[in-house]
Amino acid sequence: MSIREAAISASQLRFRAILMTAFSSILGFLPLLISSGAGAASRQAVGNAVVGGMIAATASSLLFVPTFFVVFRGLGEWAGRKPKDKSA
Repeated sequence: MSIREAAISASQLRFRAILMTAFSSILGFLPLLISSGAGAASRQAVGNAVVGGMIAATASSLLFVPTFFVVFRGLGEWAGRKPKDKSA
């Protein structure tokens, strides 16, 4: 399998698990984001940071991790370094 095909296959296999984990975390911190009452400003600040960070991290991991795999594995093969066989 080529490097690009391997990255696409791995991305397809892990897509649902990544999104489920991210959405559960985001939904878990959503009450902090929409809180009201005494001390709500500090809870909203924490909720804003966590929810925004989770959204940014999820989007970037879905886009950049497969891209970095293809780039760095391609550079490794270009330099003549083949991955070791771990099946033995």
